[in-house]
Amino acid sequence: MQLSEMTWPEVGKWIEHGACVMLPVGSTEQHGPMGRIGTDTICAEAVAQQAADLCDAIVAPALAYTPAPFNTSFPGTVSVSEEVFAAHAGEVIRGLLTQGFKGVFVVNGHGANIAPLKRVGEPLDPGALTLLSWWEPAEVNALRQSLYGAWEGMHATPSEVAITQTLMGELPAGDAENPPEALSTEYINAHKGDKHGPPDEHRAMFPDGRVGSHSALATPEDGARLLELAAQGISDAFVSYAESRLGLTQDR
Repeated sequence: MQLSEMTWPEVGKWIEHGACVMLPVGSTEQHGPMGRIGTDTICAEAVAQQAADLCDAIVAPALAYTPAPFNTSFPGTVSVSEEVFAAHAGEVIRGLLTQGFKGVFVVNGHGANIAPLKRVGEPLDPGALTLLSWWEPAEVNALRQSLYGAWEGMHATPSEVAITQTLMGELPAGDAENPPEALSTEYINAHKGDKHGPPDEHRAMFPDGRVGSHSALATPEDGARLLELAAQGISDAFVSYAESRLGLTQDR
């Protein structure tokens, strides 16, 4: 259930009985020749909503403008600094808690969000904020590796493109039909968490926007499987989180 579509009396009843809330967080950045600019937000929102349908939870409106400075040499990318993002996300999260929600469960879709969101949570009551990226549940990660192996890469991944195909249809592969340059283990380890270089340098290294990810391997059928597993994994994690915060289940 989407917070934006509820009335205040409806929300008030949930808060009165005790409720946590999901908050999708994505980005607005390029995702290669065949990936939509809003891919991270689209995936986070879809996984959160389907997870909420499984466990009867509320989903707050997504945060879509987040740090992606390394991609600003590509048209369409809108990046905000970590400081601005943390300030904005912090206001939203504290606002939800002030309203009476017992906890905020972030469904994340963008690696560069993780560090600033963890900093947002540090001054809050322990457990008031938790975060899980949609690809982290073990079953989801196993399927990603089974489907794509090393070609999952780091950016414009076939798994996230596949989910958007399931939801919105396929876009022409264009230059993404050809595999990108494979990444070394050293590069992957050094750039985890979207720690990429300056925009011009990043585009020079990855001219079509893909970072070791063979986006054209994506199919809508794979996306449906990934979305189902991600929603179940996030739902299970949310229920456990809610129980720890409320001492009750989210089932109504």
